[in-house]
Amino acid sequence: MTKLIVNADDFGYSKGVNYGIIEAHLNGIVNSATMMMNMYAVEHGIELAKLHPTLGLGVHLVLTAGKPLLTGLQTIVDQNGDFLKNSYWYDNPVINVEEVEKEWDAQIQKFLSYGLNPSHLDSHHHVHMTPILHPVIAKLSQKYNLPVRISPKSQIDGITPFTDQLLTDFYGSDIPINYFETIEDRINNRIESVEVMVHPALIDNYLKNGTSYCFERLTELDILTNSKLPKGVELVKY
Repeated sequence: MTKLIVNADDFGYSKGVNYGIIEAHLNGIVNSATMMMNMYAVEHGIELAKLHPTLGLGVHLVLTAGKPLLTGLQTIVDQNGDFLKNSYWYDNPVINVEEVEKEWDAQIQKFLSYGLNPSHLDSHHHVHMTPILHPVIAKLSQKYNLPVRISPKSQIDGITPFTDQLLTDFYGSDIPINYFETIEDRINNRIESVEVMVHPALIDNYLKNGTSYCFERLTELDILTNSKLPKGVELVKY
């Protein structure tokens, strides 16, 4: 039996995202979410998370959206004080990794301040997989004794992977309607645990104006609330 975690990223981004994730949990197969602690609707997300404790909850570390929690940062923000864009991290970024560690630690501490117990760590746009940040995510993983989402065919010394396999192909405009019914075709042989990364949402103006990946989230929500799993796969809470 393969254990499946269907994790909804971006919890806290907007109220529409929050409501979509909760809908996909209560009436679908989402059993985990990760929260962006610096975004517009984080307080709203915390309220919903406490109302629905059956939803596993981790921290979606942020370096590429919105503003940091800390002030005085210089190498990871632009002239307006916003985080640098995702594209900056693609090619040998020149940054002070201590700033990243302090900011991410602040995001984790804010999560903990609400009395929540995080299941794991991952990051917006997979930025923690940038080689220069491997020591940072490893240090925080060890400090808080938390597993970390690891991208396919990757490895970071000093951390425990959240699951044995990560699937990131539930994304875009052409997601198969039967994705989960046929998920065993995507699972490696003798794998015990699999995470599927998803992004369901209800559309609101904040989401519509903030990201190009918008209406596809409605399609994700529809699939996530109308799918059944094959007999060899079961939903679990980490």
